[in-house]
Amino acid sequence: MNLFLLATFTICFNNPASDSTVRKDSIITLPDRYLSQVKRKSEHVESQVDKRTAQALDRFARQEKRMQAKLMKMDSTAAKRIFSQSIDSLNHMKAGLGRKVSGITSNAGGAYLDTLQNSLKFLQGSNNILGSNTSKLASATQSVDNLQNSLQQAEQVKAYLREQRQLLKQQLANYTGFGKDLTNLNKEAYYYGQQLNEYKATLSDRKKAEEKAVKLLKTLPAYNNFITQHSQYASLFNLIGASSNSTASLAGLQTRSQVESIISQRLGNDPSAQQAVSQQMAQAKSQLNELKDKYSNLDNAGDMPDFKPNPMKTKSFLQRLEFGGNLQFQKNTSYYPTTTDIAGQVGYKFHKNGSAGVGLSYKLGMGTGWNHIAFTHQGVGLRSYMDWKLKGTFYLNGGFEENYVSTFTNVSELMNVNSWQRSALLGISKKYKINAKLKGNLMLLYDFLASRNFPATSSIKVRFGYTM
Repeated sequence: MNLFLLATFTICFNNPASDSTVRKDSIITLPDRYLSQVKRKSEHVESQVDKRTAQALDRFARQEKRMQAKLMKMDSTAAKRIFSQSIDSLNHMKAGLGRKVSGITSNAGGAYLDTLQNSLKFLQGSNNILGSNTSKLASATQSVDNLQNSLQQAEQVKAYLREQRQLLKQQLANYTGFGKDLTNLNKEAYYYGQQLNEYKATLSDRKKAEEKAVKLLKTLPAYNNFITQHSQYASLFNLIGASSNSTASLAGLQTRSQVESIISQRLGNDPSAQQAVSQQMAQAKSQLNELKDKYSNLDNAGDMPDFKPNPMKTKSFLQRLEFGGNLQFQKNTSYYPTTTDIAGQVGYKFHKNGSAGVGLSYKLGMGTGWNHIAFTHQGVGLRSYMDWKLKGTFYLNGGFEENYVSTFTNVSELMNVNSWQRSALLGISKKYKINAKLKGNLMLLYDFLASRNFPATSSIKVRFGYTM
């Protein structure tokens, strides 16, 4: 059965200026799985957002209750005044999750969700565009709308937590012993915001059918015109369908030349004054870029953490897993390699700079020379390793290994402990980028137990590997 069931549609022009019409000879074929993928992904992310939002509200409420109990011992009147209404608000917000948000003024899902919603609206406004798939279109549209509603609620919750945290900091300024509690509130609010960004990143990762559908839709002039006119992001930045000589309307914003003219008028023609201003602007820009690089996911200055964040905190277990492998060649007295160790591994990223994992290796015999090439089973191995970033693309790599270095015909032979060799490895690895999803690495390792093995093995090991 084919992976994609195709639905062919023809869109006809009645009015050349219409948003949802295409020439009679314009025929495109959309993958049938497009709407199904959009629906499943929207429902999955919506469920994650609602669950994490409820969790954040619960944790915030529990922390405030602990703070209220602590303050009750100092000032019962202030404890009731400061916390009672806030805790009620948190519980009310949790009870309202999933309800329709009124007055949505912005697209909380960003550019991706904005384009997706308008793409579905374009399909809805075109007659006979999907044929029998109109019911799937309605279902997918509803799922995307529900997701947008959940994200809007999440943004409101994030803003409330930020404001409440700042308010409590002011109200408790005259009381001692609440520093750690306020930090815990800051951590919860910060990691909640980071988790929302993770969900949005997952949402914008298009699947194959969705990617194909978007490419096909962009071949339609009517679609590009529709997106340009209705999308918040495309209309502002001229992202889609904009002509080379068109400009986005930025009424009320000053251009760079206007700003430079105002500065020149106020400072006059004094070169030293203009140079001093330029230096200060360059310094401010440099400091701003440092902050942007350090906290690239923040969208509000109030979200700035007062603690050292752990970037892995919001990563799920599966997101922390790293899959990879490596090759190691071993030669005899000549330059011809006699064996090749082929290894696969899986690691767990426990820190932004470090990971640890286990692996399996297979030793493939390749003969004794160019005149005697023969592929044979020469052994297997068990591995463990740890990787820690030193600086830039250089890492400290080490681990312990057990290698069975003999031919075998059945599994029972592997029980012979005398045929296993141990290795304790430590060395340096250099990592480099192959493509967007694949990284290569070159490892130079020293085996501290090589001399104890019989027969003795080489103490220097060079491996070529990759991680995903």
